[in-house]
Amino acid sequence: MTLVSEVSSGKHESVDPVMSIRGINKGFGAVQALTDISLDIYPGEVVALVGDNGAGKSTLVKILAGVHPQDSGTITFHDKLVSIPTPAASRALGIATVFQDLALCDNLDVVSNLFLGREIGTIALNEVEMESRSWELLRQLSAKIPSVRIPVASLSGGQRQTVAIARSLIGEPSIVILDEPTAALGVAQTAEVLNLIERLRERGHGVLLISHNLADVQAVADRVVVLRLGRNNGEFRVADVSYEDIIAAITGATDNVVTRREAAVRAQTEEKNK
Repeated sequence: MTLVSEVSSGKHESVDPVMSIRGINKGFGAVQALTDISLDIYPGEVVALVGDNGAGKSTLVKILAGVHPQDSGTITFHDKLVSIPTPAASRALGIATVFQDLALCDNLDVVSNLFLGREIGTIALNEVEMESRSWELLRQLSAKIPSVRIPVASLSGGQRQTVAIARSLIGEPSIVILDEPTAALGVAQTAEVLNLIERLRERGHGVLLISHNLADVQAVADRVVVLRLGRNNGEFRVADVSYEDIIAAITGATDNVVTRREAAVRAQTEEKNK
């Protein structure tokens, strides 16, 4: 089997991607973090972005979230060429990013966290409307939150992740980026978050899932895009690939002295036979 598998486009023949990135490059001084990265995200699809530490996953996410500008390359959103200079521009486009630290205020209740910076009301806050919309959002995600009026500090890790994801949906985004959403969660809480990802797909969102947990990836993702040393190193349909194949692409297990020697020998043999 070749290291890089081409993804069958059958599922997407009649659907345009929500977002396409082509030839993205990003450097920090002498360090080249990303080189010629390409990626498509379609509506109603979960794409897992995987790779070892230093592969460039976080840098790519920050470019899409408007934290860092790319040095070169293009980003197309709904068939329009766009730039994402700031986090506000990313949100305005329809990209919602839930970072690993969640950025929740532990001393505030669920409603206050959901509408922080987006409060409803002019002279006075419309607490009734915000509470009603909070319950509506949580029901859409089949979330298990006992009350929207309890402090976030009293919630479990899975419930806190739920609040962060629900907050990202307030602007009706087309794409939701989840950065390591199951990190440090127990089995039951992980299952809860994976169910939330399923709900996002059912709602028609394109989901970009960054994860080190390949069991989670295989459970919910439709496609896997592998980064290695800041470059694309494989794109697979989850249904067509094994755990070992993904690991090989992540680690570069097929890129070693032995395989390079074999390739050189084959090339020489082919040259002689011409």
